[in-house]
Amino acid sequence: MTTSSLAGAGAVDSLALSVPTGLWIGGRSRSASDGSAFAVLDPATGEELAQVSSASVDDALAAVDAASGAAAAWAAVAPRQKAEILRRAFELMIERQEDLARLITMENGKALADSRSEVAYAAEFFRWYSEEAVRIQGTLETAPSGANRILVLHQPVGVALLITPWNFPAAMATRKIGPALAAGCTMVLKPASETPLTALALVALLEEAGVPAGVVNVIPSKRSGALSRALLADERVRKISFTGSTEVGRVLLELSAKTVVNASMELGGNAPFLVLASADLDAAVAGAMVAKLRNGGEACTAANRFFVHRSIAEEFSKRLADAMRALVVGPGLDAHTNIGPLVNDETRAKVASLVDGAVGEGARVLVGGHAVAGAGSFYEPTVLIDVAPGSAILQEEIFGPVAPVVVFDDVAEAIRLANATEYGLVSYVYSADLAEGLRVSEALESGMVGLNRAVVSDPAAPFGGVKQSGLGREGGHEGVLDYLESKYIAVSW
Repeated sequence: MTTSSLAGAGAVDSLALSVPTGLWIGGRSRSASDGSAFAVLDPATGEELAQVSSASVDDALAAVDAASGAAAAWAAVAPRQKAEILRRAFELMIERQEDLARLITMENGKALADSRSEVAYAAEFFRWYSEEAVRIQGTLETAPSGANRILVLHQPVGVALLITPWNFPAAMATRKIGPALAAGCTMVLKPASETPLTALALVALLEEAGVPAGVVNVIPSKRSGALSRALLADERVRKISFTGSTEVGRVLLELSAKTVVNASMELGGNAPFLVLASADLDAAVAGAMVAKLRNGGEACTAANRFFVHRSIAEEFSKRLADAMRALVVGPGLDAHTNIGPLVNDETRAKVASLVDGAVGEGARVLVGGHAVAGAGSFYEPTVLIDVAPGSAILQEEIFGPVAPVVVFDDVAEAIRLANATEYGLVSYVYSADLAEGLRVSEALESGMVGLNRAVVSDPAAPFGGVKQSGLGREGGHEGVLDYLESKYIAVSW
């Protein structure tokens, strides 16, 4: 097995996990067929953590071979046995929470507190779907004509291709793996090349929990486009679940159409955060800090545009700036750090460009506004006011610790501004008037709304967006349905 303790590679010596650094195919770690590998870097220092094998198209097809070969046996495993394996995976993640959190921080950069929260959240998908595994129910009814019975069974959709992003390397993986396993699917997981180590640690943990060899295969690679084309052209692959940008999602949907692959897409967001005139300012500022800065702002659910009623806009902006000014920016493993580095210099450059563009169009900086000098991909927590309505920073996902504030005068205007985007993943509304808050929530064009709440993600709830933020839902009972096909049997007796 190709493994790494990560010690002596710019990482901490105390990490106890033995992390595979090869491709995980058919229950074992192996090098890429052409010997290719790539470096995983620590965003806080730019130093190399490990060399990870980079899958070729041949390797990807070998992973499909393994998943296809294991499919019939895994589909036939009793629901209770699947449930027990998922429950054991949950328990192992909780037992190793600290080591997994440190691994996430090392390759992703986020503050250790954020990584600990992610591991706890990620583990819950295994617990939730351990409970759902035994509750996949069919139906039996009499046809309206009385001529026959309508029997509906739910069966695994087949081999699933799972593609996950770098911002939540554990949670985005378990949110897909959990329901796929519960449904009886086998899978090929392609993690982001910035953060492959977490996925490799998870697959080793899953097999320790009892998942048979070949059921979960992991193929890190720097050749994402070639792999996606080859896998989606393989008729054995019947499902794709992708979390990432809308631009890449469109490409994958086009590829999926050629073989009519069942597709779930959790794509980009541009979340509005509405602070209505009646809002409790203390609660709104506290909520803004969480909704904006969870994961350092590198989240599709991050509040991206702050629409604040004119009567409270000045005070809200001042309080938000004061709260951001108090944050400690530094390496994620430092116990005092609130905001770690962005995942890489490219991401930091994009954030800086958006801020500089907004300032060039007249926005004023209340706090922050600059990249942090020195090693690492750090950017200051930032609050902007007087942002021009047409600024790029209001049109694109920022993916960084930047809060642009826009003033509105009436609720109808706030709703119009909030909905003026191609995205519709999540919205946030703060109002002390519950009826008003619910009316606004219904009017917002998004798949999820946080009403006086800054966190909407919950394994028991359906997660997903409308418009160009995606297709399908993850989490909740709906999540497992995305990995099942309904079979109707007409029968008489």
